[in-house]
Amino acid sequence: MNVDADRSAGGLLCVWKLDIFCLDDCCSNRSFIILSGTLFNSLECVIVNVYVPNDVSARRSLWVSLINLKVVFPKQWCIEGDFKEIKSIDEGKGCVRRDRGMRDFCNFISSHELIDLPMLGRKFTWSNSLEGERWSNLDRFLVGPEWLVWFRYKLWGLPRSISDHCPIIPMKDARNRGPKPFRFINTWASHPTFLNEVKKMWEGTQVEGWAGYKLKIKLKALKQSLK
Repeated sequence: MNVDADRSAGGLLCVWKLDIFCLDDCCSNRSFIILSGTLFNSLECVIVNVYVPNDVSARRSLWVSLINLKVVFPKQWCIEGDFKEIKSIDEGKGCVRRDRGMRDFCNFISSHELIDLPMLGRKFTWSNSLEGERWSNLDRFLVGPEWLVWFRYKLWGLPRSISDHCPIIPMKDARNRGPKPFRFINTWASHPTFLNEVKKMWEGTQVEGWAGYKLKIKLKALKQSLK
């Protein structure tokens, strides 16, 4: 799926292997492509490829549009691409300070409940020239918490060549760190049926043995129920 460039600016392209990602729904415009589907037959997710406008007001409108679209595409989101914005002053060097743009961007990340994957290999992803007078971290991957339960990603910044942006790539950490931790998401507790479901599962799990063992088995069953 693609969005054509406007002369030499913009343009988006999404490609995937059919045996890895199964597409259910999609939509696009000049600034993004949204793909909703299932990854590895397990993780129901939304993958968003973005090319954000240069204008601060246009960026703010895009953040609002993406937040509204989360209602239409409610699965776990992963947003990647050129965001044309930094989160803090230390993500730029020799650039004009843009407090409003940074504040809008940080509010978008927070309201969308996204996690910014830290980048290894380099600090900045964009430079205005080969001499490197100005540097910024404009390209990134923002993921929902469920992505980090399924995958242990490391985000790498690669050397740039003909583009003023460097490529970035998430790579799975192959090191064995033991069983995956269970991450409780606080918003679950606000669901109207949460307490009833917990009570039903807890009272319905019958275990024989000493108190510590009963607690362990019931917590394990509760974890599976919540997942």
